[in-house]
Amino acid sequence: MQPDRKTTIIGAPLDLGSGRRGVDMGPSAIRYAGLDGRIKSLGYGYDDRGNVGTAVAEAIGPGDEDARFLAQIKETCRDIADLVADAAGAGSIPIVLGGDHSVALGTLGGLQRVHGPGGVIWLDAHGDLNSPETSPTGNVHGMVLAAALGRAGPRFEGEGWDLPAVAPSRVALVGVRSLDEGERELVKELDALVFTMSDLDRLGVERAVREALTHVAGPGFVHVSLDMDVVDPDVAPGVGTPVRGGLSYREGHLALELIAESGLATSFDVVEVNPVLDRENETGKLAVELVASGLGARIL
Repeated sequence: MQPDRKTTIIGAPLDLGSGRRGVDMGPSAIRYAGLDGRIKSLGYGYDDRGNVGTAVAEAIGPGDEDARFLAQIKETCRDIADLVADAAGAGSIPIVLGGDHSVALGTLGGLQRVHGPGGVIWLDAHGDLNSPETSPTGNVHGMVLAAALGRAGPRFEGEGWDLPAVAPSRVALVGVRSLDEGERELVKELDALVFTMSDLDRLGVERAVREALTHVAGPGFVHVSLDMDVVDPDVAPGVGTPVRGGLSYREGHLALELIAESGLATSFDVVEVNPVLDRENETGKLAVELVASGLGARIL
């Protein structure tokens, strides 16, 4: 093990931001798939901080239907932010295991606390750029990137972070293939780089990811937010909101390998693994493989 290469694992079994149950078991599925051994085999120190606490949907009311369970989500994200800030401040690489994608508000909030606003590569079938006013579902996991950019309204402000947590000029979305109308309008206003799956078909994954890395590079942090639904559901069936036509197995690995080669990534989250919908933990195993590629795993 090289002492200057450290990872801090933070489990976030939050499913309140999603419309389907089951992603609360995602951190366990990823750990069960051998995350610790794979990361250690790459020469990294491995510090697992366990899981943050989360509310249970059956025991509480959703609150406002246009941003369901927001108060409880923010409470969990504050705990995530504290752990992420501790890890980042100590020079470790925080790796947050979701849970639904709303956990990223805590991850980005913790990084912002240490570094100020940074950049993010958002690997996702969806834009997550809705607000309570534009969301067709009221599910917070579809608003989290807009929230981190300070574009989802004051209700997302919290004690654990300042908004925006992400610099508006340092956002790249890769693998997008499902946007709501409100998200399309916001994309037009942002200085974000967006690669749809059609763009990836035309340009290739390598060119797109390299351009994304150039776009998000800068001071502070570069966070990689990996929603497993960016991969095609034939390869990653255990996700809550699958959309056909995603990255292939090899394209997913190539994207993460290019990120590792760049040396820019300071943190990761891997979210939306839903074991209830999976086949023999295929998606949990793939999540481990992709994290390993993001940390520098190679065939040779």
